[in-house]
Amino acid sequence: MAEHEPTPEQLAAIAAENAEDESSVNYKPPAQKSLKEIQDLDKEDESLCKYKEALLGSHPVTVDPSAPNVQVTKLTLVCEAAPGPLVLDLTGDLESMKKQSFALKEAVEYRIKISFKVNKEIVSGLKYIQQTYRKGVKIDKSDYMVGSYGPRSEEYEFLTPLEEAPKGLLARGTYNIKSKFTDDDKHDHLSWEWNLSIKKEWKD
Repeated sequence: MAEHEPTPEQLAAIAAENAEDESSVNYKPPAQKSLKEIQDLDKEDESLCKYKEALLGSHPVTVDPSAPNVQVTKLTLVCEAAPGPLVLDLTGDLESMKKQSFALKEAVEYRIKISFKVNKEIVSGLKYIQQTYRKGVKIDKSDYMVGSYGPRSEEYEFLTPLEEAPKGLLARGTYNIKSKFTDDDKHDHLSWEWNLSIKKEWKD
């Protein structure tokens, strides 16, 4: 109901509470090496060979040369209390997602799971960045370090830490979320928008 919508001042206060020091950490990404260069390194070092096999697998990955190196395939809201699966297919029309909305009951615990594939070369320092907006005001930003991954035929999955959905009259409503999957080299592997509706009950 309109009378329970947060005022611009209340939204600004929420944003200030969630603001963190976004100064960059003194982290220097390693020099980029091709998969072949890495496989050819220190072939006589048995322990290193075993480590590389664990990272890269023992069989070469055959892949469509036109496929991107990193493919983000889906986003899932993992919530044990949810009556059904909450999944966004990220291989389809990203524009249509802006019109869809996940419903989440207030105060439930959930995680975000990102499913992705690495097709050709090792990718270092993958990151998932999420900015949350309410009525056009940015109220939160979260950066998650995903890590470094080698190519393989199976998908990888990344889970964010457990979070609790906001609760209370002012918290209920629709949130617009801008998500980005990037890496150390600032490659934008995928950017997409989606909506989250916080409700009093799963269906109200």
